[in-house]
Amino acid sequence: MTREEPARLNHERLRRLFAELGPEAGEVVVTRALEELALRLARLGEAQAAGDHDALHKTARGMAAIADQLGMETLARAARDACACAAAGDAVALAAVLARLDRLGERSLFAVWDDRGPTG
Repeated sequence: MTREEPARLNHERLRRLFAELGPEAGEVVVTRALEELALRLARLGEAQAAGDHDALHKTARGMAAIADQLGMETLARAARDACACAAAGDAVALAAVLARLDRLGERSLFAVWDDRGPTG
């Protein structure tokens, strides 16, 4: 079963970030944030394979904060859902949410990349 869900991006939040930081600093911050999100997506998979719910919770919580900063609303919500599932110890729900995060992760990263354009 394939679930299609668009990545929702708050374009105004991303534009404000660039306006506050300027184009060069904004580019640096956004690039680092995108790299960190990609790293955290990989860490979630590793933590899931190891059955480490504490690491899942911590990683997803950080992911939600970064996603919020960039206006990645859908990804942030899914990351918060993963935190709740990990905290509750609900392995079935957690597996479903992590699969959703995996699907949304790539879409969200591309959405921000496309939105910022050549000048942010």
